Amino acid sequence: MTHHPTFHPLINGELITGTQQMPVINPSNEEVLTYCPQATPADVERAIGAARAAWPAWRDAPMAQRRQTLHAIADSIEDNAEELQRWITLEQGKPLAGAAVETSQAPAILRYFAELDLSPRTLQDDEHQRAELHRRPLGVVAAIVPWNFPLVMACYKLGPALIAGNTCLIKPSPTTPLATLRLGELIADLIPPGVVNILPDGGDVGPLLTGHTGINKVSFTGSTTTGRAVMRSAADSLQRLTLELGGNDAAIVLDDVDVDAVAPQLFALAFVNSGQVCMSIKRLYIQSGIYDRMCDALAELARAAKLGDGLDPETEYGPVQNRQQFETVQTLLEQAPQHGRIIAGGHTYGPGYFVEPTLIRDIEEGNPLVDEEIFGPVRSLLRFDDVDEAIARANNSSYGLGGSVWTQDLTLGKQIACRLESGSAWVNQHFAMAPHIPFGGHKQSGIGVEFAEAGLHEYTAIQSVVVAK
Repeated sequence: MTHHPTFHPLINGELITGTQQMPVINPSNEEVLTYCPQATPADVERAIGAARAAWPAWRDAPMAQRRQTLHAIADSIEDNAEELQRWITLEQGKPLAGAAVETSQAPAILRYFAELDLSPRTLQDDEHQRAELHRRPLGVVAAIVPWNFPLVMACYKLGPALIAGNTCLIKPSPTTPLATLRLGELIADLIPPGVVNILPDGGDVGPLLTGHTGINKVSFTGSTTTGRAVMRSAADSLQRLTLELGGNDAAIVLDDVDVDAVAPQLFALAFVNSGQVCMSIKRLYIQSGIYDRMCDALAELARAAKLGDGLDPETEYGPVQNRQQFETVQTLLEQAPQHGRIIAGGHTYGPGYFVEPTLIRDIEEGNPLVDEEIFGPVRSLLRFDDVDEAIARANNSSYGLGGSVWTQDLTLGKQIACRLESGSAWVNQHFAMAPHIPFGGHKQSGIGVEFAEAGLHEYTAIQSVVVAK
């Protein structure tokens, strides 16, 4: 009999044994990696109750205690990085190098938030009155985490929630719960009971959290479609929301770039994590003067890419994470010849959910391959002549998460970037994120921001304290 390791939800400081089990599939071979507890409605109610009971003491805890707790969690991740990397790779599919990025970024993000200041700000202090702006914790935060970056996204919600004085429920994706559950096991003794609870989800926990009167805020990262459902569910209780949703990021590549130097950067930023990144390049607008050369250079890189099991040190790109997403990408690939010409990739294979890095040239807007977010390794190469035309086409999207401009003229590049209708705009880079730089979406790419002081403020409510003299 195959031995499967056991995992436990964290509720009220206890690692509980779940009464229901669900399989977790390794996307590199479609085999059952292990069986994972599945939170029941009773577990959800118990966790919410525990978080509510723990909140007053955590809210009133000295800031030094909260800072120390976040640093302790960061230490635990660093001390157990190799084990966490392995679980991330096994459940998510990304190469170990990509998993190592998560285990290095997660503690860095926690440490960044640990040192932010929430001291009251003086608005007025004269002979009449003293007015201060305070930022108060909201209460219980539900952090709903997607499957593409399971550990780091849990931490960049956990950090601001805890330092602001909130308690937290983390709900990992049904297909990638293991690294997050393991984190819960590692930190169970580092935090007061009920302050952090982790609930593995078989697909029905999310709706139990959104709209629940015991939840004060939902921080959700995922698809725009699900984000709309979260928003509707939160309406009755007026839960605070941060929604980091889908993106269809455009890169505008001017014909003054060095094709040989820029092509590898564009390729890496389009296909990072096998294309499963909300802020990766998904539409490449390439000026006519270099269009053919750039297409050829990108196609050569795609054909040379090494796909395989993420545990293999030679693997550069892993599988699509789950069967549903794999089948979605397959359907789009079947449509590709109707709209453009595949110049690299185009095939899928198994066992595992493997999709070759695929490039489609001579394609235009008006079809799903360009207009919709493709969460997989399929990218469109679009030709343009005039810069104003490229900006208009890039902006003609319901999404507005990120965008980039590639040119040797930095002044022009910044001017173009400022005209992009996106929450983040880069010049000669893309997906350049850091804890001190806020990011969020315009249009249907989301509401609110993550990271930085602005992201921390999303986990607080303003209170004006005015004292007459």
